[in-house]
Amino acid sequence: MKKVLKKRKEKTLIEATVLYLKVKKTNKIWLSIKADKIGKGCWNGLGGGIKKGETQKKTATREAKEEGKVKVLQKNLVKVAIIDFHNTKSDNTTFVCRVHFYITEKWKGKIKETKEMLKPTLFHIHDLPLKKMMPADKLFLPILLDGKKIEATFHYGPFQKKLIGEPIIKIVNFLV
Repeated sequence: MKKVLKKRKEKTLIEATVLYLKVKKTNKIWLSIKADKIGKGCWNGLGGGIKKGETQKKTATREAKEEGKVKVLQKNLVKVAIIDFHNTKSDNTTFVCRVHFYITEKWKGKIKETKEMLKPTLFHIHDLPLKKMMPADKLFLPILLDGKKIEATFHYGPFQKKLIGEPIIKIVNFLV
């Protein structure tokens, strides 16, 4: 019997959030491996698309519960980045996904593996698994974990496997 390979469909996402759980008074954060869709197989924070009628912070707290099984209050979220990812799909169509990044040091519960996020692991911020992260993440995450806020633009090829062109990263004092 022939094994049929299922072609992976490229997801088009317009606006999303990512939340990093940082252990208070340490230099450690929780990362998990994305099980599917954008970032599959890469270490990442908790996050996903903003649903109709949701605020950015509501999405971040919902995703923390769904993907990490932890409860986060919106008032404890600190916005650290707004990044526009310009994505070219394999059919050469493009879309831009604006991602709002947050960090929190306060949550309830113990982070657990879920079907979306595998192997939750605590990493020292100076010993991140950069080679196993999405190409843009390895460029901006160390800046965020150094306490800076950024606005950035990255261009990705199909399936967000490769960066195209030069990234633009601007350190800012304030984010909306």
